[in-house]
Amino acid sequence: MRCPFCGSEDSQVKDSRPSDENAAIRRRRVCSDCGARFTTFERVQLRELTVVKRSGRKVLFDRDKLSKSISVALRKRPIEPERIDRLVSGLVRQLESSGETEITSAEIGELVMAALRELDPVAYVRFASVYRDFRDAADFHAVLRELAADTRDPLEGNDRFGIGRDDVAIEKKH
Repeated sequence: MRCPFCGSEDSQVKDSRPSDENAAIRRRRVCSDCGARFTTFERVQLRELTVVKRSGRKVLFDRDKLSKSISVALRKRPIEPERIDRLVSGLVRQLESSGETEITSAEIGELVMAALRELDPVAYVRFASVYRDFRDAADFHAVLRELAADTRDPLEGNDRFGIGRDDVAIEKKH
């Protein structure tokens, strides 16, 4: 494994352990030349995936790029990093087990949006704004209306607790 600090191809594994619920192996390495320590991960790859961009250009699928884009959407949201890793692993597994070696970027985007929609609505809107290339506030309104249609307002007609939207008072500090 090439050292990320000095570029040497000689490194030693100092520690190995399972990671990501046994879906990967985490290895601590030490460079024999500069002594720097770094971590690598080894994962099972079912098949080599190629992403077909909107322009028609083809690039190799990059798990790290997917992970980074999801992390950006989830930045400052109350989601644990382990949950993000499981989400990414699940999406990659879904893509690899689809049976296709070429997947369009649109298919990947839709899978990510569906996963984020279930996980965190704010992250979903953030990702959608970039993925769908929002141009103005009307684009945000459309996605928010779509989300609102899918989720019922918890105070709307809530007879279970004997309160409805009209019964909720907002206290003002004097």
